[in-house]
Amino acid sequence: MPLRSGHDATDLGATKISKFAKYPSLEGRVVFVTGGASGIGADIVRAFAGQGSKVGFVDILDQDGRELAEETGAHFINCDITDVAGLRAAIDVIKNRLGNITVLVNNAANDDRHEIDDVTEEYWDASLDLNLRPQFFAAQAVREQMKAEGGGAIINFSSIAWRGGASNMPVYATAKAAIIGLTRALGRGFGTDNIRVNAIEPGAVITDRQRRLWFKDQASIDGVVSRQTIQQVLLGDEIARTVLFLASDDSRMITKQSITVDAGLR
Repeated sequence: MPLRSGHDATDLGATKISKFAKYPSLEGRVVFVTGGASGIGADIVRAFAGQGSKVGFVDILDQDGRELAEETGAHFINCDITDVAGLRAAIDVIKNRLGNITVLVNNAANDDRHEIDDVTEEYWDASLDLNLRPQFFAAQAVREQMKAEGGGAIINFSSIAWRGGASNMPVYATAKAAIIGLTRALGRGFGTDNIRVNAIEPGAVITDRQRRLWFKDQASIDGVVSRQTIQQVLLGDEIARTVLFLASDDSRMITKQSITVDAGLR
């Protein structure tokens, strides 16, 4: 049976059940998540909803988005984030429904595998239009809302893929490397508004999509886990908890940083 990224760690052979943090500063805070209908994004939506945050999220997966909204009480908007005008409009809708956004999670991405010799100009542009461009324009769009509230937190998603030289997805790796530079630039530029900007670099997170496309049997999962220092399956819950920390006031003096969550794979 495919693993869903919300499964308890005890399902995967963990030695004990952990109790995780509650962040009072996140209660009632307005959160906007891109790519929130499935995978890591859905775990992020669930995590913020569990903290009592007011959550809005966008995705092109309409049925999944609607089901998650019903499950969590979050507000879902069907939106293709490569349409920057549509993304800005969705941000405005969430502001009007819930109030000024003070947490932005730029999660959406697509890690399609592709060979170097097969990359066309059209593929290059389409990949960066999804994996890089929306992160900047979403951050730009929420800046004034966060400033009006006295500050905020932006969490961008990079990946460990670029650090090792991912030759089977060079355009994706390029975008994920650029996000580190973007995070540092925005962290400097937004700092005077008390807006913190950080990034997360996930490792081999075994979502339903990853199992469907890249990790199709237990042997392939075991292979990547065996290369990790912590030899347990990495799920989206672990990434979501790191997002909560970076969004909360507990991390209020952390900005321009990138945190790797990969169980020691890199």
